[in-house]
Amino acid sequence: MKSAKQKQFIGALYCISAAAIWGLSFVAQSIGRGVGTFTFNALRMFLGSAVLWPIIAFRKKKNISPRFEDKSKAKKDLLIGGSLAGFALFVGNNLQQEAFNYIEDVGKVGFITALYMLLVPVFNMIIFKKRAGVNVWLGVVIGLTGLYLLCSGDSGFSLEKGDIITIIGAFAFASQILIIDRFSSRTDPVEISSMQFFVCSILSGICMFIFEEPTVPLIMQKQNLIPILYAGIMSCGVAFTFQTFGQKYTEPAVTSLLLCLESAFSVIFGWLILHQTLGRKALLGCFIMLVAVMLTQIQFKKK
Repeated sequence: MKSAKQKQFIGALYCISAAAIWGLSFVAQSIGRGVGTFTFNALRMFLGSAVLWPIIAFRKKKNISPRFEDKSKAKKDLLIGGSLAGFALFVGNNLQQEAFNYIEDVGKVGFITALYMLLVPVFNMIIFKKRAGVNVWLGVVIGLTGLYLLCSGDSGFSLEKGDIITIIGAFAFASQILIIDRFSSRTDPVEISSMQFFVCSILSGICMFIFEEPTVPLIMQKQNLIPILYAGIMSCGVAFTFQTFGQKYTEPAVTSLLLCLESAFSVIFGWLILHQTLGRKALLGCFIMLVAVMLTQIQFKKK
């Protein structure tokens, strides 16, 4: 039997591994952008959905899937929640992927995307009337300060096309988080995750045939195929599984804080693999945004 400390350590390791996989995924997306935005996500999300199918089958065979008294309602919630989350994921992922056509630094995309963690508690308050603590509002102000520095070059602050696209994508990701949070307790969380990936894949596939001209030789090129496989199998399937195990062994606040490292890993891997470096002002902005994101995830207890 593992001790409580051992379980916490293992859980933290799972969460950090998931954050690292997601951080490296930004590099994969940047490298594979030549295949086309919708083509990349159609294939990536289909792989992400398919990787979870054996897990779903195994959970059902071992009777470890959650059981619901009203099975028909659970299936209905799966279809509704999975479809809504899939649409939000379709918007967010394709905007994020499109941003790589305008932004070279993967770390910048990673940190701007991290705005969704600031937006989730704000949306929760506006839509579901859940009160936000002082730490949330302080985190938002600090986060906007970090964003200002991140988007400030030598000539001053300027939001370029890629920055705006990524920010809009962050709003879509925040919506997706709220949808999953609302429906995951009503149905199997693994099934709804696979469902959202599948819906995103279908929608991206439709746009792929309308707006792009995908060819097998182009997809099979090494610089395109490997990023697609990584982003689909590792980022969607493996990282999601790691996150699930991590949440099982660690407290929610700790899990959120560790998963916040995703954006930091994007900068690290961008530097190690693509030899990208951000300026001092941009790096300071990244650090401030990371602090802001972590601040909004901390749960302060009242005396």
